Amino acid sequence: MDSRSNVVVGYDETEESGFALRWAAAEARLRMLDLVVCHCWRLPYSRHALGPEIDLEPIVQRMGGRLLKRGVARAQALEPSLTVRGRLMAAPAYEALMDKSHDAALIVVGSHENDSLPVGSTALQLPAHAQTPTVIVRRASARYRRVVVGVDESPGSAEALAFAFEEAALHRTRLQVVCGWEAAAGGAGGEAARDEVEPGSAWEARIERAVAPWAEKFPDVEFSKSLILKDPRDALLEASETAGLVVVGDRGNGGVRGLLLGATSLAIIHHARCTVAVVHERRTPR
Repeated sequence: MDSRSNVVVGYDETEESGFALRWAAAEARLRMLDLVVCHCWRLPYSRHALGPEIDLEPIVQRMGGRLLKRGVARAQALEPSLTVRGRLMAAPAYEALMDKSHDAALIVVGSHENDSLPVGSTALQLPAHAQTPTVIVRRASARYRRVVVGVDESPGSAEALAFAFEEAALHRTRLQVVCGWEAAAGGAGGEAARDEVEPGSAWEARIERAVAPWAEKFPDVEFSKSLILKDPRDALLEASETAGLVVVGDRGNGGVRGLLLGATSLAIIHHARCTVAVVHERRTPR
């Protein structure tokens, strides 16, 4: 079990954050951790725009406190055995939750339900900067469906694999290990492309080696490996249609140095049809 002390969820009383709260509360119970419900408040106008005679800060802060109290009560009602704490912070949600990520087992936020998240949103910024896995909850997710994890040979992929096995074990569900491979992405084609997905190929052997220690650590997890001749993004998005959770690393082998999130993780955050977990390569293995 993770040595960090709690599960942190961002809550603002929207429907999306309500789904995140429910997911986070159940996760905290399974991990036997406390749940920290965070609400971040900000003034709707700058002090300069309001003028010295208008002081909205105490009013907005009180409103935020009441909202947070309702969120804590809701989480406690969902999981009565859970220890639930509230944190009210005067900061942008992304900054406050990132700060909380240093001692959290994972950070949970809600997701927009359209096909594109606005650049700069909390759900996009947190996976790039948080010091712990970030879970972005989709309302349509069936929580106890199978877990899907995307793998290559990158450090982030190794951490994603560890997290995915742990999630499958916690929820007693199946795990599908997906390796999407496209000739253009691998710099080869023709016979080389066909060789990569043949049973017993060198690529399959590498994936087998990556999976082996986690299969040994979690012997009760039923898992399968899928080597798919598709762009990794397409392979994982297709798998997300029938999954409860898709797990990806922050940047794969094709990631460009200097970018905080790779193309695959960004595509999954934007377009997956289920809940998504993004695992940072600097995450300390359990």
